[in-house]
Amino acid sequence: MQKIGILGGGQLGKMLLQSAANYPVETYLMESDLECPAAHLCHHFVKGDIRNFNDVYDFGKELNAITIEIESVNEEALEKLEAEGVKVYPRPAALKIIKNKILQKQYYKDNQIPTADFVVTKTNNELNNHLSFLPAVHKLGVGGYDGRGVEIIKTAEDLPRAFNEPSVLEKMVVIQKEISQIIAINASGEVALYPPVDMVFDKHLNLLEYQISPADIPEKALWKIEAISLAVVKGLKSPGIFAVELFIDNKDEVYVNETAPRVHNSGHHTIEANYSSQFDMLWRIMLGYPLGNTEHILPAAIVNLIGGDGHSGEARYEGLHEVLQMDNVFVHIYGKKQTRPGRKMGHVTVLSKEKRELEYKANRIKNTLSVKV
Repeated sequence: MQKIGILGGGQLGKMLLQSAANYPVETYLMESDLECPAAHLCHHFVKGDIRNFNDVYDFGKELNAITIEIESVNEEALEKLEAEGVKVYPRPAALKIIKNKILQKQYYKDNQIPTADFVVTKTNNELNNHLSFLPAVHKLGVGGYDGRGVEIIKTAEDLPRAFNEPSVLEKMVVIQKEISQIIAINASGEVALYPPVDMVFDKHLNLLEYQISPADIPEKALWKIEAISLAVVKGLKSPGIFAVELFIDNKDEVYVNETAPRVHNSGHHTIEANYSSQFDMLWRIMLGYPLGNTEHILPAAIVNLIGGDGHSGEARYEGLHEVLQMDNVFVHIYGKKQTRPGRKMGHVTVLSKEKRELEYKANRIKNTLSVKV
């Protein structure tokens, strides 16, 4: 039986471990929080810091393979483990590119992958040299996550919000749609594409508000999305699950926004809506099994359950009883004891053949279910 470790014990780790129960695998998890969402689901829990070289190396050296649920891990330790024969998903070389937005944008440019124009800034004062580039989005090179580390700079008046450390200043695109394309790729280079997802964002929190899958897009745009996403993933030369986030602008041109080298929020609906979920697929890849079927069983919508404004403390779920009475609705509570504004606390998946019903129920759930203290 293979021994496979996961770095990070949040909701992605939890759902990955739930899927692992279907396979002959011995699971290991490392996380600093003993009460993290995934802690009770693994065979072996190790308390440690995923950013610390020694902790990551000691955790992984007796394992067959290791994966991540967040990018902020110590890639130097992963490089050493890979050199010693431990399989790492994604490969450290791919992770190193993706976790730094400056390197990620340069990777797109070097590989002729369409992406918004950008300049690299080292200090916030440098933005004074690029006023003609505005409006733009300033993205922290390293450390941004879940909407943090991103500032919209429309005019010179917004410059005080800019980051005073290495960042990317990215020309703002007039966005018609935001799309996520999840791709699975195995060690042999075989790929499987999930139907693309239409993402609707909360402009205030810069977090995914709800999503519809499959996305309602013209066939020509679908071809572009698939071709561009495949170019992104194949160029990284790493097996694993990748979520390529893209923009469709007002001229139907497609641009890559960002890539995640792991299971992703925009793929949570695949647990109920697709024959092989993104979590099931990653186990297939890591265990050397055939890739699964990515087709929809039914179209789906997802509503993210986010910690409410002004609520910090022990989580209480209001409206849960009402939502659980709805047909074809699946609630996932992540098990985080403490809530705070903007924190991901769960998600709800809706299945229906009718897009209007998906949108109606998504909005009804959004207005019914809330996290309070």
